[in-house]
Amino acid sequence: MTSSDESVKGLDLLALRTWLDAEVPGELPGDLSATLITGGKSNLTYAVTNGERDVIVRRPPLGHVLATAHDMGREHKVMAALAGTAVPVPRMIAECTDDSVIGASFYVMERMPGTAFQRASDLEALGAERTRDITERLVDTLADLHAVDYQAVGLADFGRPDGYLTRQVARWKKQLDSSRSREIEGIDELAERLTRSVPSSSDGTIVHGDYRLDNVLVDTEDGDRITTVLDWEMSTLGDPLTDVAVMLAYQNLALAAGPSSGQVTDAPLAAGYLSPDEAVARYAKRSGRDVSELGFHLGLAYFKLAVILEGIYLRHSQGQTVGSGFDGIGAMIDPLVRAGLDATSE
Repeated sequence: MTSSDESVKGLDLLALRTWLDAEVPGELPGDLSATLITGGKSNLTYAVTNGERDVIVRRPPLGHVLATAHDMGREHKVMAALAGTAVPVPRMIAECTDDSVIGASFYVMERMPGTAFQRASDLEALGAERTRDITERLVDTLADLHAVDYQAVGLADFGRPDGYLTRQVARWKKQLDSSRSREIEGIDELAERLTRSVPSSSDGTIVHGDYRLDNVLVDTEDGDRITTVLDWEMSTLGDPLTDVAVMLAYQNLALAAGPSSGQVTDAPLAAGYLSPDEAVARYAKRSGRDVSELGFHLGLAYFKLAVILEGIYLRHSQGQTVGSGFDGIGAMIDPLVRAGLDATSE
C-alpha cells in the first residue's frame, strides 16, 4: 500500500482504508493503491483500486480554495438525486464530511467506463460521423438535465432560481477579488458590463455549471453512449442558459484560437463536431426554450471561466497544484476576457 507517493498527494490511503472499513465494510476490501487522474484543474480525482475493482475518490484542491467553489457535498447530493433520471451519473458509494480523515471532505463513487475527450486528434480517430453523434448526445444530455423536475428528485433546497443571474455576477466578482495576484486588462470592465445588464431570469432548472465534452465520459466500446456526466462542483438551481453558454464558450474559444493554442480543450476543432449554431438549434428544439438572446450569458460564461483559471493560476504560482498541464493557464485568461467583452458589446 502506498500513502506517501507523489502520485497520491492529497489522499492518505491508510486513513481511507480505515474509513471505508467503518462506513461501507466489504465495499473495497484489501490493500489500496491510487492514481491521480490528470486533466482536472480544480477538484482532485483519484482512481483507487484493490487490484480487482476501481472506485473514484473526489476531494477539493490543495492550497488556495475559493469559497463555495469546491463543495464536495453538492457534487455528491446532485449525483445521488439524479440516479434513475435520464441524466447518466455514477453510483454514489459514500461521503465523508469529516476533514480530519484525509484533510478535506471527500466522497467515493463508482468508476464508470468511457473517455473524456479533450483533444481534436482523439475525436478525429473516430471519424466525423461518430464525432457528430457524440456531440449531438452531448447537447441532448444537457437538455435532459434541464428537463429534470428538481423538486421531484429531492433538490428543492439545492439553490434559489430567483435572482440567480444577479447573484452569479456578484459571486464571480467576489471570487475574482479573492484570486487577484496581477493586473488583467479589461476584466473589471467586463464585470461592470455584466452588473449593468442582468436580464430577467428564465425558469429555474438544475444547472451543471461547467458543461463541456471533457466533463462527460463516452464509451466507445458501447455505441459511443455517454456513460456519465462528471464535475458537478458548481451545480445549483438557476438559469439553464448559463450551461448552454459555458458549453458554447469553450467551443468558440477553441474555434477562434485554432490548434495547438493551449486551450482547455481543442475537441471542437474535430471534423463532424456540431457548430455553435447547430448546438444552439438542437438544444432549442429538444428543450423548447428561447435561445435567441445569449449575449449576457456568454459574457458571464467567459467571465466565470477567466476567474476560475485565475484562481488556478494563483494556486499554481504558489506550488499548490497537483498533476500536469498548468503551465499555460495564465496566458488563457486574456482571450477569455476579450471574448466576454465582445459578447457584451452594445
